[in-house]
Amino acid sequence: MADSPVVKWGVCAALVGAWAALPWIASRSAVDLLVFTALYSIAGLGVSFLLGQCGIVSLAQSVFYGIGAYATAYGSVQLGWPAPVAMSAGMLVSGLVAALLGLPILRLSGFFLALATLALAIIGHTLFVEWEWITGGTLGTGGIPQIRLFGTPLDTPRRFYYFVWPVVALVFAMHYALLRARHGYAMRALRDAPNAALALGIPTHLLKVKVFVLSAVLGSFAGSLFAHYVSFVSVDSFGVGRAINFLLIAVLGGAQTVAGTVLGALFVTIVPGLLSRFGDVHALLFALLLVATVIYVPAGLVRQWWIGVSVRTRGTTAGRERP
Repeated sequence: MADSPVVKWGVCAALVGAWAALPWIASRSAVDLLVFTALYSIAGLGVSFLLGQCGIVSLAQSVFYGIGAYATAYGSVQLGWPAPVAMSAGMLVSGLVAALLGLPILRLSGFFLALATLALAIIGHTLFVEWEWITGGTLGTGGIPQIRLFGTPLDTPRRFYYFVWPVVALVFAMHYALLRARHGYAMRALRDAPNAALALGIPTHLLKVKVFVLSAVLGSFAGSLFAHYVSFVSVDSFGVGRAINFLLIAVLGGAQTVAGTVLGALFVTIVPGLLSRFGDVHALLFALLLVATVIYVPAGLVRQWWIGVSVRTRGTTAGRERP
């Protein structure tokens, strides 16, 4: 009965109804956090894809997030470009940078690769500070116009909420389709048995670079949306801490699941706000909670839940089959 199409569609309808009603019953600050959750989900999905499907640990996503934000800020404020043009420029630059840097550094693996991407995050943040003629340096860039949808400016958290979450759903659907395609199987082969994948004729290095470029484009897209939403960007938003947060999103949600990225993003956006009520110790409490989550939920929130459901289902089925 629970597996019937009617029940499944009923559950989906209830979830969509709850999503649509949430901005009308939640506070403005809560809706604002949910908007940031959506933005971090898009950027975090790129990191999750690298880690979960190719086994690549990347700490460079904050660089591409920043490139997208600054491309949007400079293009729309200084050059007067429309939002789609500025966003496309940011994604193009991010893709080119990822391709050029990915060709050499993705020949590394393990801790060396993680350190190389961390170095990219540090270099990127330094360039954001020094290139004041583009980024505004430590003063930042303001006056970024809001996105207009059918002539209506998305100038409130509620309006942006109804815009950004369908975008998240579309991006996730596209990546889920990619996982089920030939390239998805090649990525999983690269992750689980790289030598065997190479022996089967899969261009492993080229595949890594392609996924790295895809991750960078997602990060840039999320950064552009972030710039349009907050109307102001500064270097504080694109430091190493942001890069670590994107990696945490992938790890906490479950890097091998697409949907887990949303739970990971919820964790890093909402939990710190809840813990801030405890005063100055909130950072320590958040760190302890992260440690506990990694220890007791090593496969990620969604992955661990799915494993538990599968185990219970197999146990129930075995019990029924016993005479």
